[in-house]
Amino acid sequence: MSKDRDLIFDMTEDPEVLTTPGDVHVAPQMPTPIDGTLRQFALRVPSVIDECSGIMVFGKRIKSLVFSTDLAIIRNVNADAVLAVYPFTPQPVITQALLMASDLPVFVGVGGGLTTGKRVVNLAMYAEMQGATGVVLNAPTASAVVSHVAETIDIPVVLTVARADTDFDERIRAGADIFNVSAAAETPAVVRCIREQHPDVPIIATGGPTDESILETIQAGANAITWTPPSNGEIFRDIMAAYRENKPHP
Repeated sequence: MSKDRDLIFDMTEDPEVLTTPGDVHVAPQMPTPIDGTLRQFALRVPSVIDECSGIMVFGKRIKSLVFSTDLAIIRNVNADAVLAVYPFTPQPVITQALLMASDLPVFVGVGGGLTTGKRVVNLAMYAEMQGATGVVLNAPTASAVVSHVAETIDIPVVLTVARADTDFDERIRAGADIFNVSAAAETPAVVRCIREQHPDVPIIATGGPTDESILETIQAGANAITWTPPSNGEIFRDIMAAYRENKPHP
C-alpha cells in the first residue's frame, strides 16, 4: 500500500484534521448518507450489529448476513452478505439465480442434512465455479464429507452448529473455516463454548429478534450476525393497511 495514495486512521481517535502527503485535508466524520427517492424504502439490519468485530473474507469485512433466498429482499437490504440456505435439496439453478441477482457476497447452502455424500462435494465445487463467496454445510454433515469439501474448493467452508456438545476440534480438523451457530435460545451459550475453546475461530451466529438478544450473542463471542428479515407478506401487510386508510406509502 503506497503512503502517497492511501491514508489509514483510527476513527476512534477522533482527530480534528488529517493531512495526507499531498496536503489534502480529510474530515474524520461520516459524510451525509446518500439515498434515492425510491430506494430509501428498504430493509435495514439492526444497527446494534455494528458492535461485532466482523469476519474477514477475501479482504472484505462482513458483520451482518441476511438470512434469505428471496431475491427482492436481497436486492433491498443493507446487509454485508447473504446466507442463502433453504430446507430443500440444493439446486445449482437456484444458486445461479441468487448469484446473478445479488449485489452482495453470497454464502450458499450445499447440503449435509437431507443431501449427503458425494453430491454435497459436487454442489460445493459447482457453487464455487458459479461465484459463491462460501459454502454452508448443515450440522449433521459427516466430518469425512467436510474434509472432502475443504480439499476440493478454495472458498470458505461454513459449518452449521446446533448443539453445545459438538466436537469443535474434530470439525476444525476436518476443514471447517467458519462456524455458523444456529441453536435457537441456546445460541449465546454455544457461541461462548466455542469461543472459550477456540479464541480465533470465526463465528457467525443467529442474533434473535431483539437488540438485546443480538448484543448478548455478540458479547458471547460472535463475530458476525445473521438477521432474518420480515417476509414480503409481512411488509405488504403494513403497506396495504396504509393504502386501505387512504394513506401514502409508509
